[in-house]
Amino acid sequence: MRRFTLWFAALFFATGMYAQNVIPGGTETIKLKGFVSFTTFMQDQSFKFGNGQNAEWANPPEYTTNKWFSGFDVRNSRITLVFTNHAKKETKWSYGGVLEMDFFGGYVGTSLFATQMPTPRLRLAYMDFVHDNFRIRLGQAWTPMFGNVPVSLSHIAFPLGYGNAGFVGWRFPGIYLYAGLNKKESPVRIRLDFALFANSWDGPGSNTDFLTGGNFGSPQTELKFNFIAKKWSVYVVGHVDSKNLAPVDADQSENLTGLAAEIGAKYHSGGFLFQGNLYTGKNIGQQFGAITQVQDTTLDLRSTGGWFQTGYEFNKLGVYAFYGNEKVNHDDAVILFSEPRTKHHLYNIMLKYKLDKIAVGIEWLHSHLTYGKTDETINGNQISLSALYKF
Repeated sequence: MRRFTLWFAALFFATGMYAQNVIPGGTETIKLKGFVSFTTFMQDQSFKFGNGQNAEWANPPEYTTNKWFSGFDVRNSRITLVFTNHAKKETKWSYGGVLEMDFFGGYVGTSLFATQMPTPRLRLAYMDFVHDNFRIRLGQAWTPMFGNVPVSLSHIAFPLGYGNAGFVGWRFPGIYLYAGLNKKESPVRIRLDFALFANSWDGPGSNTDFLTGGNFGSPQTELKFNFIAKKWSVYVVGHVDSKNLAPVDADQSENLTGLAAEIGAKYHSGGFLFQGNLYTGKNIGQQFGAITQVQDTTLDLRSTGGWFQTGYEFNKLGVYAFYGNEKVNHDDAVILFSEPRTKHHLYNIMLKYKLDKIAVGIEWLHSHLTYGKTDETINGNQISLSALYKF
């Protein structure tokens, strides 16, 4: 017993020697934040982008018998590191950075135990330089088109309607500029966002070697005006890009132009919330438009979508209702794809209970997808119980 006690004490001492607090020097601060997410669910249909916490739309073919299945999911869980260095008197510039990841990067292998070993995925990695109302951001960040986000405890990294019911936008490495156009004390603050960032498309060639058609076209460009008050906000944003679908060493370019416009609004007063957005565009599958479809030709694919959500919280109890839809131009889609997705409706109802940093919610998600050249339909349902702990 004495030998065991001495061994344990030595191990405890050694652990204490190596597990040290990280203390930044000077004026820099480091903040660790994030959340732990848990969902148990039942579904009667397989979904895209996957099942569980990243289910978005019902995926053909339709299940007809013995179709309900269930599971447990924790991949929404997120870790964020925020680095801040406060402004010095002589320069009046402050700087910092953000590094963020979750666990939607696939699984470690395909073995019996792979489901319990999800792989970390980089979400954000950028640095900021701030002077008064002006901010320069370099790195991978959310594009201006990524606007209001629906409230959900099951769909966080893959929000409700994302890529299938009017919710568009993505994160890309690039240069982002944010400029306040009036004083911070103004009752309605006006901010201009401008971004120039990497392009992307599904080929030709590899998507990860910087030599594909989407990558060496012109960068994506977005301009956004934000109007922000105490209880409400409105934004409008425009998008343009040009993707070269020819190989790197081709004699001629094959340009595919992407265009989009979006408007979003939010009103939040007391326990009441109303928010949503509308978009229309062409060839913006890389921004999760057109029910997340991309073509391998220079023919256009047009789409329009929108969503809204309303909710009310009574002290600790809240109820939320969501509806979104997206429509892809039928004539474009049937030419470009053998089994196109042409229309989608998404519904979600959530009952939420919140206590300090912990929230628990029950949700019902319903997907109705129209697909194929002859407008076939498929329905899918997900019932989930989720819990979230923020730190």
